[in-house]
Amino acid sequence: MKTKEEHIPHRPKTLSEALRDSGMPAPQHPLITLLNGIDKTLNLKMPTYRHVLSFYKISFRPSMGGTVKYGQTYFDYNDGGMLFAAPNQIIGGNEEENATTQNDCTHRQITLLIDPKFLMEYPLSKKIKQYNYFSYATNEALHLSDKESEVIISIFRIIEDELNNRIDEFSQDVIISQIELLLNYANRFYKRQFITRKPVNNTLLGKLEEVLDAYFNDQNALDQGIPTVHFVAQQLNISSSYLSDMLRSLTGQNTQQHIHNKLIEKAKEKLSSTELTVSQIAYDLGFEHSQSFSKLFKRKTKQSPVEFRQSFN
Repeated sequence: MKTKEEHIPHRPKTLSEALRDSGMPAPQHPLITLLNGIDKTLNLKMPTYRHVLSFYKISFRPSMGGTVKYGQTYFDYNDGGMLFAAPNQIIGGNEEENATTQNDCTHRQITLLIDPKFLMEYPLSKKIKQYNYFSYATNEALHLSDKESEVIISIFRIIEDELNNRIDEFSQDVIISQIELLLNYANRFYKRQFITRKPVNNTLLGKLEEVLDAYFNDQNALDQGIPTVHFVAQQLNISSSYLSDMLRSLTGQNTQQHIHNKLIEKAKEKLSSTELTVSQIAYDLGFEHSQSFSKLFKRKTKQSPVEFRQSFN
């Protein structure tokens, strides 16, 4: 039986502590370090217990270790890939995850660890929170072509060179600019990934419609309220942020907007084919207050529910 302490994830407070847990020496800079396992051999001892990140983690792997797929559809661009994690994310926690972590250690990789304090007083400290891929799941990693991999590795090497050889009054400015360049390239490559994998995305879009139709047709909204983005993402086995970014690239709308569109579609059906009151329709669709339903309906259709019913009739 596990004790209460075993359920509490370990949280390294500094980069030095995190590196020590991995069997590595202290970093040259206390707030940022780069572990280059591509140009040289690193003997990392990755922790197998649950731990919470106190820093940003950006990893590149020359091989993602096999084919990645959703359903029966396989992904392309498996030559190399990137993984992103943000402070306060929990890593590890069960035997399956630990086995994956240990397997990942056998692959060559470059990992950049950044304490949030390193970004303070720079615009990037706020901008970095806008990159949704820091909250993507592992199976939503960025898959790169050979040419894209070369771009990413070259930026990592510039950062490494600055950290190892050029610590001066300009070092932080240069490193920050390279980190931002790295993130912007990742943003571009993710957009490419959404485009090149449209068959997979279209399949997910179809499944999203099925999930929402089933939710409202089975009257789950009456008992559970309006479906949340988190609920829909869980049904599709992908993270909320990845789902919204994928939908935005495919349709120009995020998950919340798709849910609202389905709500309006179902509302129009009820308004045009039943004699239910506006309040009854609102409650059937999961709204606690009919005023909220009427406000959303008018914002989406430029008509109130009553006006729509009258014009339809």
